[in-house]
Amino acid sequence: MSSADRRTAGFLAGICGAALIVQCALFGVSQISAAGTVMAAENAERENRYGENGNIRTLYEEYNARFAAVEHREDIAKNGFETVDVHIFPVQYEIGRQKEMETELVRQMKADPDADVKELKMNLEAPVLMIPAYDTTYNRLALFFADEDGWIVYKTDRFETNSCVLGQMRQPEQELVSVAFQDLNGDTLTDIILITSCEIGGDQKYRIGDVLFQDTEGLIFYRDYRISDKINRFGMNQNTDSITAFVRDGYSTEFLYTAVTLQELLRHGFQIITEQCYSRTFGKLGKLQVVPGTYHIADYDVFMVYLVNEQDYILSALQPMGDYDNLYALKGINCRDIDGDGLKDIVVLAKYSYEDEEHQLAVKSDYSIYYQRTGGFSADTEIKKRYPCSEEDTMQVVVERARAYWGWKTEDD
Repeated sequence: MSSADRRTAGFLAGICGAALIVQCALFGVSQISAAGTVMAAENAERENRYGENGNIRTLYEEYNARFAAVEHREDIAKNGFETVDVHIFPVQYEIGRQKEMETELVRQMKADPDADVKELKMNLEAPVLMIPAYDTTYNRLALFFADEDGWIVYKTDRFETNSCVLGQMRQPEQELVSVAFQDLNGDTLTDIILITSCEIGGDQKYRIGDVLFQDTEGLIFYRDYRISDKINRFGMNQNTDSITAFVRDGYSTEFLYTAVTLQELLRHGFQIITEQCYSRTFGKLGKLQVVPGTYHIADYDVFMVYLVNEQDYILSALQPMGDYDNLYALKGINCRDIDGDGLKDIVVLAKYSYEDEEHQLAVKSDYSIYYQRTGGFSADTEIKKRYPCSEEDTMQVVVERARAYWGWKTEDD
């Protein structure tokens, strides 16, 4: 590939976003030699980065042509996009009128529980209709805004969820799980919050949050990538309430991940769970205080466990809560050798609340194991696959199973 071709590829990939630029610059498309042979490693790299159907430039040009061709509501399906009907919603410019419309919809649903919700929404008067849709080829989310005659007046596909896997067009299977309308920057205009759920292997899913601000000059929306980055990097992507608390009200969980000392945590509102806070000696790491606690944001308690030395400095920050919404109850923390290397490990057992697939509040018991290593602690990724947690499991049961996994015959051997 010539230098000119590389520059062209880098430019076109840049349209997809800065992440794609980096990937294309580092992994240029390999050309087959005159002999028609390509190294196996280059073939593997090509498939990982560009997919089986060609290089990323060609794929993006094909996708973008279909996206650009959507000029009317009828064009959405014709160009390979599947609408998410449950989240189609009329949109008012001003947030006050948007809330009035949502209140009216709820009133009509209560008055006629058997009514078709989609039909009720279509009967509400609004300047435009917001139509979310997924590209069926690459699993990429797009939003189309159609006027009363069905013409698309605005559309965008610039979302964090479309870069879930960097450097490739095809994204994991996704689901749009939540849409909310708020005034997030105090200009009285309707802004949009989106949360998607992406499959990342097995039964694991990861939520990605995004915010679209309405421009003051018309029905145009823009996205601040810095806000999206913090929403997702610091775990505020689980629900729209947490996103609103961060973007509109200024509350943030960032300090939970960046604090250097315990006092810094406390100054920002971290609440220690004192009944489970104690000191233990962890080999070469010395005497450390095990400090579990929560930070309250938007009616949710974010749960963290810190290992703090005698000088008040944080050596490790553990996140046993994972992708749950809220700590329901801490059942216990146990510090003992689990894997037989002579070093104390940490087991955390707790109950967490979350929104289930039917969008109902659910509560589940779960545990996390952290193995002590030379420089800190490493989270277990294997034992829970074999021994999932049940509601009846106690700390003793969890510890016995974990030690048995590593070959311990009894609890005391």
